[in-house]
Amino acid sequence: MNKDQVKGAVKDVAGKAQEGIGKALGSGEQQAKGLARQGEGKLQKHYGDAKEAVKDALKHDNKH
Repeated sequence: MNKDQVKGAVKDVAGKAQEGIGKALGSGEQQAKGLARQGEGKLQKHYGDAKEAVKDALKHDNKH
């Protein structure tokens, strides 16, 4: 697991919490910010997943 995967997962969870707080408070702005943060976190995690896949592929390729 790399730092982008971890940071992305943390942003996603934080965004879900922010969205939930926005819903509880009736704040559409906080809900929107939470959703945006979730999206950013998912993108960062996918980027980290791709980096990890390339690293694994290169490692596997060098063994053969």
